Amino acid sequence: MIHTQNEGIYRALIAQLDKLARHNRQESYKTRQRYYEAMQRFCRFLAEEYRLQKLTNISGKHLVDYVRHLQENGKAASTIKTELAAIRFWHDKLGEAKYKLPSNADLADQAPLERRKLQGTDRHWTPEQFTAFVAVCREVGRTDYADIATLTFYVGLRIHEVCRLDTAAVEAWERSGLLTVKGKGGRVRSVPVTAEAAKQALRDRRAAVQRGHKLFVPDDVATDAYIHAFQAFLREHRPDQGSNPYPLTHHGMRHSYAARQYREALDGEATEYRAKLEVSKLLGHGRADVTDVYLACEKPENQ
Repeated sequence: MIHTQNEGIYRALIAQLDKLARHNRQESYKTRQRYYEAMQRFCRFLAEEYRLQKLTNISGKHLVDYVRHLQENGKAASTIKTELAAIRFWHDKLGEAKYKLPSNADLADQAPLERRKLQGTDRHWTPEQFTAFVAVCREVGRTDYADIATLTFYVGLRIHEVCRLDTAAVEAWERSGLLTVKGKGGRVRSVPVTAEAAKQALRDRRAAVQRGHKLFVPDDVATDAYIHAFQAFLREHRPDQGSNPYPLTHHGMRHSYAARQYREALDGEATEYRAKLEVSKLLGHGRADVTDVYLACEKPENQ
């Protein structure tokens, strides 16, 4: 089981949410389910960051901090807007809410929600920062967290992609040399695993669980809860930022992977466009220009 802070408060908030959900018939079933899951994530944030015990006490400051939290963890503006829509949907059902929640326009001064610009922001991890974080994970006995970081830094996997991996995926990789993952929108891709550290991480996790089970998420733990616990651990044990003003996030390890793959493609005499397209496909995207989001550390002013 995952031991999270303030679990009792979180369960109390979920009980309040469940009461609202039982009496709600608005929106389609799919939309209600998506909004419910989004509100679950917000409830966990409220419990762990604020120890908030009543949904009726949600205020604008909670939304501002949650938006910043999502931004720090690499969430796109469109994703954040959907999360906010879900929060407002359930907040409107409360009836006795103490505060009116700010609109997205009202949030702009403190937590702007502009569309992500394709030139990107430098969020990459240096090898030294990555090594320091992995060392901390192992020191406290969280080898699973160390392996998650390794698979992102060296293979470029998203956090949800890592958490979906099971023993069958490792066995298929051993046969083919390619790791098959399911990414955003259900898009499936196969990526090479060349770094020895990543190969060892896959084998270690395969040995740690029974066949047919996920490599990281225990059967009795929700994936979102596991991811939230990992991200909370990362925030608490972030390596020194160095000269980079932006907080290190798990998603930033994908930036490091993208930059390495881009340089290797150029060294292999690929054109700039071809290099970016190859990296985009490895990351689970489909357009060369999307790679620019990940290559801010390659700009001359950041060298």
